[in-house]
Order: sequence, then structure tokens, then C-alpha cells
Amino acid sequence: MVRYRLTPLPAVLALLLAATSAPAQTSAQTEENGYTFGPPDDAVQAPDSAPRQDPSVEAAARYADCLEMARRDPDKAIERARTWQDTGGGDPARHCEAIAHMTRGDYHRAGRMLEDLARTMPKDIGESPRVNALSQASRAWLLGNRPARAAAAATQALEMQPDNVELLLDRAHARFQAGRYWETIDDLNRAIELAPDRADLYVYRGSAYRYVDSPTMARENLERALEIDPGNVEALFELGALARIQGDKESARKRWMAVIRQAPDSGLAQTARENLQQMDVQVDGGSG
Repeated sequence: MVRYRLTPLPAVLALLLAATSAPAQTSAQTEENGYTFGPPDDAVQAPDSAPRQDPSVEAAARYADCLEMARRDPDKAIERARTWQDTGGGDPARHCEAIAHMTRGDYHRAGRMLEDLARTMPKDIGESPRVNALSQASRAWLLGNRPARAAAAATQALEMQPDNVELLLDRAHARFQAGRYWETIDDLNRAIELAPDRADLYVYRGSAYRYVDSPTMARENLERALEIDPGNVEALFELGALARIQGDKESARKRWMAVIRQAPDSGLAQTARENLQQMDVQVDGGSG
């Protein structure tokens, strides 16, 4: 039997870290992230001849620069973050180092650091920074092929924010990778209750239903995703996979060709090409 690359839950490995994709640029954004940099303005004593500098703005800019470097040059960012920690950088410097480790592919170290960060943050800082750190830890463990640890981190975060759709999606990805498909569906059911117009949630649930051998439910979810987002290439890819499993080669070909046309340079398009090639080889070989 030819094994097709059906790519469960497409784009799991392409998840971006939402909390680091738009680094803090203002003191207001920094405070929203739960960090407090230095004393308030009225505590800063500056010479009359020098302009007053809000230390929180300065530190926020340093944090943003460190995160940007973590994405561009993680080795250099690690050195900078450690130096910053030695001079009182605190949690933002630790967070920057963790993200740099994630960028360079050291997912286990990043996961541990992010979990430690969530555990040791000051009690009065609020739940949002802790939730963000745990969410990123979950994604690090997932990228490091540790789905049980990823699910545990997401569960910790969900205890603080049980209706957070992104956290439910984090745990759904982890449970799927662990082969816990019905629990994946449970998380996606709740996520869809909270965000019924998100096409990606229906794509993921459709993929999960395919893995529990419920093709009707899989198709319904994937078609719903296309109703919301007619050009959704992940839904098209999954419909092609479902059609091929059911023996409908022409429908599979149509869906996979649509993926290639709409996103020719994507990873899904490459997988679609490989699947089409395998299907053609199988047909030429005379087997079903």
C-alpha cells in the first residue's frame, strides 16, 4: 500500500508566537504584557539640562530590540539577554533568552525556561504574562516533539483562562500530536463555541474527525471552513486527503491541484505534488 503524506493538522509547525511577533514598542504595551520597568516618571531625577527619559520606555525599547534580535540572530540575542539579566533585566531578559533558544531550535531548553518564567513571576503581576509564557512553552514542547509536556503547559494556562481560544488550540495541537484525537475534538468543540467564525478551527476539527474514521463529520467541517474562507488551502488539502482515502482519485486530484495553484510555494503545495506523484505511480502500476 502506498503511504500518502496527509499532513495532520496542517501548519502546526508553522505556528508563530503571537506574543513575540509584535514586540512591545511603548510603555502601555509593555504594561499590558505584565512587565514593569523601573520607577515611575516622578521618581526619576534628571539634571535640568538633560531631557527626562521615562525608564519604562527605554527598557521597553531594549526588550523589543532583544526580541527582534532573537528572531534574526539568536546566538547574539542569548549573549545580550544574559548580559541584560546580569544588570537587572529580570523577566523580560529571561523571556528574550527563551525565545532565542526557540529560534535556534533548542525547543526543550526554551520550554523549560518559559515554564520556569511562568512559575517565578511575581504573584502580583497578574495572570496574562503567566498565561503567555505557558502558551509559548506549550508550543516549544510541541515543536520539540513532547506533546504530553505541551498539553500539560496548555492545561496550566487554561486553568487561569478557560475560555481562551488560542490556549484551547494549543492543547488541541498537543493532544493531536499525541494521538488523543477525541480529546482534540473536545478542545476544538469548545474553541468553536467561543469563535464560530474561525475557518482554521473547522479545518483542524475536520482533520481530527478524519483520524477517528468519521468522514462525514470531517467533510462537514472542511466544507464549513471553505464557506467562511473560500480560498483556505488547508481545507482544500484536507478535502483532497479525505477524497483519496475514500478512493475518489479525481476529487483528490482536483483539490490538490487547487492547493498548488493558490499557494505554489507553500509546504502544503509541495506535499500535494508528492501525493499526486504517488497516486500517479500507483495508477500506472495497476493497483487501486
